[in-house]
Amino acid sequence: MPSSQHQIVIPKQAMATSLNQTVVPKKARPDFSTTELPYARMGKEQEQAILRRPRRTNPIVWFGAVLCLIFSLLLIFFGIATLIIYLAVKPRTPVFDVPAARLNVIYFDSSQDFNGDFAFLANFSNPNRKIDVRFESGEVELYFSNSLISTQAFQPFTERRGEARLVAVHMISSLVYLPTNLGMELQKQVQSNRVAYNLRGTFRVRANLGFIHYSYWLHARCQLEMSSPPTGVLLAKSCRTKR
Repeated sequence: MPSSQHQIVIPKQAMATSLNQTVVPKKARPDFSTTELPYARMGKEQEQAILRRPRRTNPIVWFGAVLCLIFSLLLIFFGIATLIIYLAVKPRTPVFDVPAARLNVIYFDSSQDFNGDFAFLANFSNPNRKIDVRFESGEVELYFSNSLISTQAFQPFTERRGEARLVAVHMISSLVYLPTNLGMELQKQVQSNRVAYNLRGTFRVRANLGFIHYSYWLHARCQLEMSSPPTGVLLAKSCRTKR
């Protein structure tokens, strides 16, 4: 008689597994290399939409750019116009000269108190053929060595193109302080009949060319050699004028 007991069949794979081990079935892992997340796809679409969207420039930036352009064009225009005018007119610097001078008096009240009387003829000439100049202000200083002994101011005057003007200048020195060594040097020069004076002139000049006006400073330097007073005359001179 067959037995009534139930038979339990165990698979071979289960038999190969130890009773103390727990078998966990492997789950399928998602492949991120081929799968796009929904939020990543939305981010790329939004980025492309932002890149395709035109950006409006700030009006202040446009205004600044237009101003820079206008300023650059004006600068180029005035630069070219100035160069053309300069080449056409060829402006020249007025000239200061001393054609004649007279040394009337030199004496000392003490070893350091100098008194003198000096006169000269100043020649201002305008060598320009198309520009009028006006001497708006100016003064001339008389030096012995590096010590100032007299000063004389000039009244304003105008010179037409190619014109020259002679101005008589009389300079008086009264009780002017001279260091002892310079006083002794001046007395030696008087005795040797050759007195060296220096003239320094500074003038404010305005040039006029039609509707164009510009001003500048003119500097004159003259080294004079005079004979001794009371009949001192100009023996030698060296003058230069520069802006």
